[in-house]
Amino acid sequence: MSTPLRPGARNLLTDVPGLRVGQAHDPCARTGVTVILPDAPAVAAVDQRGGGPGTRETDLLDPVNTVEAVHALVLSGGSAFGLEAAGGVTRWLAARGIGFRVGEAVVPIVPSAILFDLLNGGDKAWGDRPPYADLGRAACEAAGETVALGNAGAGYGATAGDLKGGLGSASLVLPEAGAAGAPATVGALAAVNSMGRATIGESPAFWAWPWAVDGELGPRARPAPDDPTPGPTDFAFTLPERANTTLVVVATDLALTKAQAGRVAIMAQDGLARALRPVHSPLDGDTVFALATGRVPLGDDPLRTLARCGMAAADCVARAVARGVYEAAALDSCPGYKTRFGLP
Repeated sequence: MSTPLRPGARNLLTDVPGLRVGQAHDPCARTGVTVILPDAPAVAAVDQRGGGPGTRETDLLDPVNTVEAVHALVLSGGSAFGLEAAGGVTRWLAARGIGFRVGEAVVPIVPSAILFDLLNGGDKAWGDRPPYADLGRAACEAAGETVALGNAGAGYGATAGDLKGGLGSASLVLPEAGAAGAPATVGALAAVNSMGRATIGESPAFWAWPWAVDGELGPRARPAPDDPTPGPTDFAFTLPERANTTLVVVATDLALTKAQAGRVAIMAQDGLARALRPVHSPLDGDTVFALATGRVPLGDDPLRTLARCGMAAADCVARAVARGVYEAAALDSCPGYKTRFGLP
């Protein structure tokens, strides 16, 4: 019989040793940026499945390409304007001598992805000076092991179906996953701006409830005994006048190659399907990055360890998505989960 896994000390992406997360937002514009900073260059990969992606420097994460490691990952609101956040992070890193060295040049490797929050009621009249480069630098300055959830960073102006979306995170510890029986940690962070719902119909129950740990999704996360069993239903969504995207970073301290990290990113996408319905639609830019800090060798059975890591990553993604919605507060006319369902 399998043993239930437990989260790390914080139940956050930063339970993976060697990672920090920084966030910054503009409350007037109702948008923000989240930056993931490894203490040392980390192996990275990406799996992109939404029909409307907005990304930067993701091609270099293909295993056939040369650069093996990244110096930061950036998730941002702002649609195409938000891609400038990675420029601010790139300049911040370069000023500190952090980057890929080519002779005397230092070039930080900073892949990024964006979500659409331009029609959420915030003041977007920024002219030719969008705030994202400044928000990217501010997020770097704020980076640490504490991660604010809900209305924070890239999730500040996000929506999830008819509820406020937000920033969520979760982790799990894998006992004896590495060489010589060393434990490994897997974590996920999600900026949830989905067309699909995280909850089952009009109820407070989350699609991701079977994977919840302790009370992280609140007292009403599980369907009530008399709730109807969800079954196949027709597409009931009015197509919004906005694009949608859930951006995810999964991370582990296992020593993965770029191809192995890519397999973890692929497996982690299943967590989105467990937590949101629908997902990966023509209007979504759903993107999953995978990071490996390489502190724990894989050991004698690398395929089994890789499979365990990918399975845990998918579980963490489902929980992180639901936590992002659960922790998000109402923003004007967009209700928060706790407000709608009468929770403190």
